[in-house]
Amino acid sequence: MASNLRAHLQRTFSAPALRSYLAEFISTFLFVFTTVGSAVSARMLMPDVISNASSLVATAVAQAFALFAAVLVAADVSGGHVNPAVTFAFALGGYIPFPTTVLYWASHSQLLGSTFACFVVHTISAGHTSRKQGFRPARMGA
Repeated sequence: MASNLRAHLQRTFSAPALRSYLAEFISTFLFVFTTVGSAVSARMLMPDVISNASSLVATAVAQAFALFAAVLVAADVSGGHVNPAVTFAFALGGYIPFPTTVLYWASHSQLLGSTFACFVVHTISAGHTSRKQGFRPARMGA
């Protein structure tokens, strides 16, 4: 049992596994940076972004291309999961061992990649992501 666990941990921290964690980090960073960045830039360029169909279409197309590129970057190395829910589904199906799943999620890949991407977008946009103006729900009876 201990030798089986040791062999499994060696596979989890092997060079190909570390490459796959890095590929997941890069692909998740690319996807989140593009999707959040497109939404923030659309909001910065058009204050009434919700009612403007062209900005919604542009944001959706940017997100589609970002997902395509993110999966393409990591598909050969790690499977191109990009989304922690996809990784969880692969873990439930038995395609990925549980320790590898945890490392995909937390330490090297998806959560750090998405957090770092949001930090970079926030830094680039000079904090314009938290403007006080924006969508205000309609009042009842108004």
